[in-house]
Amino acid sequence: MRLWFRLLVAGVIAAGTAVSTPMTTPAAAQSVKPTQEDAKSITLKAAELIAAQGLDEAAKAFNADGPFKHGEIYVNVVDFAGVWKVYPPRPAGVGQSVINVKDPDGRFIVQDVLAVAKDKGEGWVEYRWLNPASNRIEPKITYVKRVPGQDLVAYVGIYK
Repeated sequence: MRLWFRLLVAGVIAAGTAVSTPMTTPAAAQSVKPTQEDAKSITLKAAELIAAQGLDEAAKAFNADGPFKHGEIYVNVVDFAGVWKVYPPRPAGVGQSVINVKDPDGRFIVQDVLAVAKDKGEGWVEYRWLNPASNRIEPKITYVKRVPGQDLVAYVGIYK
């Protein structure tokens, strides 16, 4: 079920009456667990936005609370060298190389992300990562999409 629809249903239940528009506030989005379909859809839209408006304009949308950043959802962007171009949880990390970042099992996450983007154009990468909400290492699945015509990769992950 699409995230906006689940937010609408949650709003109807919470209010006890029908509403005319879906709730899209970050607080409302946090109460609904995102799905793999949500991660994929947001990733595809993020790649389209970068292609249409450029990275600088898209980054503004990715860093602001809204459709690209809510709850555990946020858009990451790396270039083909493995350098962060957008990282909403820690904007100071932009410009840093993350090519050798490993998960607790020793998997090179960013290298896996880049391999999917370069080889297939898009797809899923699974790994384990620290969930800040639970403070535990948990399985995570991330949808990866190469930005058409650019050496950039957008991706969004969710905890399983």
